[in-house]
Amino acid sequence: MIAEFGLAALWLAAALAALQLIAGALALTPRGAALAGVVRPVAVVQGLLALAAFGALILVFAETDLSVKLVAMNSHSMKPLIFKIAGAWGNHEGSMLLWVTVMGMAGGFVALVEKRLPEPTMLATLAGQAFVSLGFYAFLLIASNPFERLSPAPPEGNGLNPLLQDLGLAFHPPTLYLGYVGLSVAFSFAIGALVTRQVGPAFARAMRPWVLAAWIFLTVGITAGSYWAYYELGWGGWWFWDPVENASLMPWLAATALLHSCGVLAARNALRAWTVMLGVVAFSMSMIGTFLVRSGILTSVHAFAVDPERGSFILALLAINIGGALTLFGLRAATVTEGERFRPVSREGALVLNNVMLSAILGIVLFGTLYPLLAEAMGAKVSVGPPYFNPMSAIFFVPMLVVLAVGPLLRWRRDTFARVRKRLALPLLAVLAGIAIVLAIGDVAVLPFLGLVLAAGLAVASVLPLRDRNLRRTPLPVWGMVLAHFGIAVALFGMASESAFSVEKLVAVRTGETTRVGPWAIRLMAVEPVAGPNWTALEAQMLARYQDGRGTELRPQSRSFWTPPQQTSESALLTRWNGQLYAVLGGEATDGRWQLRLWWKPFVPMIWLGGLLIALGGVLALAGRTASDIRRLVARDKIAYRRTRQGR
Repeated sequence: MIAEFGLAALWLAAALAALQLIAGALALTPRGAALAGVVRPVAVVQGLLALAAFGALILVFAETDLSVKLVAMNSHSMKPLIFKIAGAWGNHEGSMLLWVTVMGMAGGFVALVEKRLPEPTMLATLAGQAFVSLGFYAFLLIASNPFERLSPAPPEGNGLNPLLQDLGLAFHPPTLYLGYVGLSVAFSFAIGALVTRQVGPAFARAMRPWVLAAWIFLTVGITAGSYWAYYELGWGGWWFWDPVENASLMPWLAATALLHSCGVLAARNALRAWTVMLGVVAFSMSMIGTFLVRSGILTSVHAFAVDPERGSFILALLAINIGGALTLFGLRAATVTEGERFRPVSREGALVLNNVMLSAILGIVLFGTLYPLLAEAMGAKVSVGPPYFNPMSAIFFVPMLVVLAVGPLLRWRRDTFARVRKRLALPLLAVLAGIAIVLAIGDVAVLPFLGLVLAAGLAVASVLPLRDRNLRRTPLPVWGMVLAHFGIAVALFGMASESAFSVEKLVAVRTGETTRVGPWAIRLMAVEPVAGPNWTALEAQMLARYQDGRGTELRPQSRSFWTPPQQTSESALLTRWNGQLYAVLGGEATDGRWQLRLWWKPFVPMIWLGGLLIALGGVLALAGRTASDIRRLVARDKIAYRRTRQGR
């Protein structure tokens, strides 16, 4: 009965999405104005019903109800409970239900708390959110029913891909989806503002916290996914320019540009058309990622579906949503006034330049992701990887970092470089010191060299906005900006260090023998069999000494899962302040030696520390903006109350 309850809740949520769309559209007309009061409650109930449907799916997975086809295909009774629950979204249908649940809850939350927009714009926004949601409800109910029954039920399920049987599955996809679908709110805000021709500071102030929240979740999701791939796949890499990795990066790039554009529009009433366009583009990138994962055109651990019919359905949704939004933008762009002007040398000018750089990088990643797929469709095999992405992105990334260092020091509207020249002395000294240190270390490739020296300059420049301020009274958004920019410097330092100084060694050793990698001496003590809840493994016992110091034990494994049958490598990591030792156990050779793959990666944890600092900066900015908005609303309500009392 749980599955039937979930399916019924899903159908009701879809029906309410249709009602929300119709009522919201009619409420914008003189004859349908009476329906305006219906839209917000319907949006809230729709979100709750979608949440109920997703809760039902989690329950059937937790109970291993094998009469539900999705459970039988993606779980089994011997799997640990945490992976049973996470398996609810570790597949195509379940992840799509998570998608519509987040979308429904986001729309309901907007309807519940958003009071800053004019009511017509709010109604148009909720109608736009319902329109997007309705397409995905149709996709679930017509092409991807997560509650489909099997009769008779099989005695045991197929299990989950062993690569996904990790705590990363419990954390990485939900955070990414909160980011992806959170951008649907920005999309709906943009549609609502275009429909009612209300593109201005109030629109930007209303949209900004939703964009910021989505951006935070995207940042955390990408950071977590990078680390998950790093330790789980056993390849020692943190980014592979995989098409689906790119599919998460592209919305983040667009959301970063949108976030800064929103700030300019909210504070200075500029970049109106640019902000609306970025609102459309950001969610469009999320939808393109959805198409890549579910169209069947990719074969990857990321890919959820291989059914071209489902891909065609999503392609149709993509064409309707994105095509419709761009058409509306084209029709209404002339009505979006220019807003306040500013000089090129100003904080607005710096933000515009950085947005152009971000858009260029987005275009490079989008082209590099789609071109091999288009070439393959035409019968040609083309590989696009780091030799394309790294230098092409650096062309725009390097000047963007320079502007990122200078921009926060500039004044709004107009400024001169002469005024900030003295402040830039410290970042310049840091860059020069970085150059001297890297040259003294030895031969370093061009891109890692640039990364190291620019990270040094940006780290110093990022804290300069705090200079001459009372730190106790500095607004939280300023602290958030400083922390996020400093996090970029930290992550860049980690990336450049890993690229420049990593040492890799592939070696075959017998039990009791010692090998070296970088400053580490590693001794293979033993290799013994171990067993888990749904796997068996060979586990190496290794003793690692840093510069002949005290030994630390490492236990990498080579696991064999039986449901479904698959072999995986479970790496062992040893982290120090200055880097990470990474060990993978291979197979046994005929002469009794064991293959080991070892890396010493200096400062590689800085990559993920930087990502978390960036997200934390976003959290501080969101907290500060939210507190400011609440104070503004309270003050407005007090004024309205006083006027009402005086009128009496």
